Amino acid sequence: GALGPWLMTPDELGPLEQHRITTRVNGEVVQDAGFDQMSFSVADIIAYCSGFTTLSPGDVILTGTPGGVGAKRTPPLWLRPGDVVDVTVTGLGVLTNPVTDDVAA
Repeated sequence: GALGPWLMTPDELGPLEQHRITTRVNGEVVQDAGFDQMSFSVADIIAYCSGFTTLSPGDVILTGTPGGVGAKRTPPLWLRPGDVVDVTVTGLGVLTNPVTDDVAA
């Protein structure tokens, strides 16, 4: 559930339905979809969540990801130490995360 390094307000990004989210693992596209393909609109998700909790500025609602997740692939695709995951949102930027071994706290 990594976030950042940028956050934008809707007026800066424009209509969400005009953008895409693409995930690459080691440069290979594994997920790619337009926000207009979401099962529920952002407005509907906010309305639903508002029904059971108070939302405040800065709250984040995580919605899941497009098809292509590791367990549903044939063969399954699991992240391993050394992999690099890039998530791109058009108009926003790229979030890059290296995969590392579990670290004891």
